[in-house]
Amino acid sequence: MASSEIEVVTSSDSKPNETYQQPPITDVYTASTYGDLQKLRNFVEHDGASVTVPDGNGYYALQWACLNNFHEIAHYLIQHGADVNAADHNQQTALHWAAVRGSIPSADVLLENGARVEATDINGYRPFSKSCQYSNHYTLVAHVAAQYGQTAFLNHIVVKYHADFDVPDNDGRSPLLWAAYKGFVDTVRLLLFRDASQRRQDKDGCTPLHWAALRGYAEVCAVLVHAGTKEELTVKDNAGSTPVQLAHDKGHRHVALFLSNQLRAHSNQDKICGGKLTEVGYAPLLLFVIVFCMILFINSVVTAPGLKKITAVVGLWAWTALSLAVGSLIMFYRCSSKDPGYIKRVGDLGGNAEDPLLNIDLNSSSIWAGNWSQLCPTCKIIRPIRSKHCPTCKRCVEQFDHHCPWISNCVGKSNKRDFFIFICMGTLTSLLSGAIAIQRIWTSIPAFSADETWIHHVLVNHPGVVIFLVIDVVILLAATSLTITQASMIARNVTTNEIANLKRYEYLRGPDGRFRNPYNHGCWKNCVDFVFVGHTNDDDIAWRPLQQIAAP
Repeated sequence: MASSEIEVVTSSDSKPNETYQQPPITDVYTASTYGDLQKLRNFVEHDGASVTVPDGNGYYALQWACLNNFHEIAHYLIQHGADVNAADHNQQTALHWAAVRGSIPSADVLLENGARVEATDINGYRPFSKSCQYSNHYTLVAHVAAQYGQTAFLNHIVVKYHADFDVPDNDGRSPLLWAAYKGFVDTVRLLLFRDASQRRQDKDGCTPLHWAALRGYAEVCAVLVHAGTKEELTVKDNAGSTPVQLAHDKGHRHVALFLSNQLRAHSNQDKICGGKLTEVGYAPLLLFVIVFCMILFINSVVTAPGLKKITAVVGLWAWTALSLAVGSLIMFYRCSSKDPGYIKRVGDLGGNAEDPLLNIDLNSSSIWAGNWSQLCPTCKIIRPIRSKHCPTCKRCVEQFDHHCPWISNCVGKSNKRDFFIFICMGTLTSLLSGAIAIQRIWTSIPAFSADETWIHHVLVNHPGVVIFLVIDVVILLAATSLTITQASMIARNVTTNEIANLKRYEYLRGPDGRFRNPYNHGCWKNCVDFVFVGHTNDDDIAWRPLQQIAAP
């Protein structure tokens, strides 16, 4: 379905970092390929070699220099007559080759010396078609960079040269579509961050999601779906196929299942109260259950007329259980209403907020390399590594743990301690009130005849206690399992989200590929920090590049 992308010769001779022995440098082409400026000067200034003619294969010295990002060589060649717009037999210029390898310094040299990007290569790539009038001249470079996954290069030409990153080629394919087709998830994330349209269809009627589903790129599909809407899931190509159908037809079952679940989730949101139930969550229901159990406990267990008069000891424990229940309600309110750690979006900073990627040195591996996953296409922010965008809250949450529908809020850096206290108090309340209910029944039942069992007597004479115990057991099991799980993760300083997505997060893997948590400071310190601060202070690690985090 897709036409072949730009082809650039990248033979083994063009790779400067290979371990094999370097061939002898005999002319301006090999000198440019391997960045030997001294020998290049000798060839040009002493031997009179020309830098304006191609080699035996039709490629120019300037192309080889730009492919391998020898910008000083490129500058020297241009100074000595090399044509920045010279095209080989494939009608590709040095700028094409710089885009293939993401050679940013070389591209700067070319563009500052008059390089044109509106020329058409042998595959017919143009910055605009005859029927469309686009004023920007950097479109072709954006397409090439997207095809080869050169994310930093693409961002550079967008920021510095205001490249149009969303214009289609002659086949209707935008850089976003090419990046999705090739499976470059970082490039997809950057283009969505830049507001590239994922609804545009190419000549085959395919959207970026169609191509990602067709090729079986699960992570690309996830990024596109979470940044998009239901419409992208239901649009059909010229053959009448949706992305779900394409994934299923090509045997990508995991992708098809994911897309089907997302489509079903969108449909359920629309059916139930116009989607408002998902936004509100189950917090009102949980509040009703807690209050109902408190009233039922007082009326059917503590002050029930059919039971014996309560003793002082049992009354004290009953008062303790009710106090814990009230405390649970307070903590329920706190963790439901409290900001879980939302990260400010561009819109929150005012209308004049500058491009968040404008002043970041993306060429420095000690600052940025590998961290494109920190871009949030929805919030338009650069977020700390442990953060995540919540599709329900539609916000990025720092140290994101999970979204809890029972509190209608996310659990993150700012409210995780409140959430843990809430579930601990819920566990103690249900355990203590259940024990009191059983004790009250056990000590209050009279002697009964042989034809009546204890269970029958309780069901008939104390139905309120039975209802309370059933609800209490359900709450006890849920709260206890959640408390144990959260306590385990707090002791290791890891989040629910990180446990569920171990394979996706590079910072949780060491050099050997095994699980390694760089945020684990030991059980004692993890617990102390959590109790007294509410979270661990990992800002120095959270903003560190992935290579440094993964290093031993």
